[in-house]
Amino acid sequence: MEELIKQIVSKTGISEDQARGAATTVIGFLKAKLPESIGGHLDSALGSAAGALGGVDLGSVTSSLGGLFGKK
Repeated sequence: MEELIKQIVSKTGISEDQARGAATTVIGFLKAKLPESIGGHLDSALGSAAGALGGVDLGSVTSSLGGLFGKK
């Protein structure tokens, strides 16, 4: 996960906190759109930090995003 954040910072010039927020949003979006079995692989690929980024529970982010896209 940290590698992803570093790449976002490097390529966009935004702060690490902003990059962490962007990564959290994108990961939550992907997990809401992908089947649960693939979402688990996403967590594994990003490392343990993907489960709770900076104290943000991706489960709740995913639920919120799912609601926005018609999922409950």
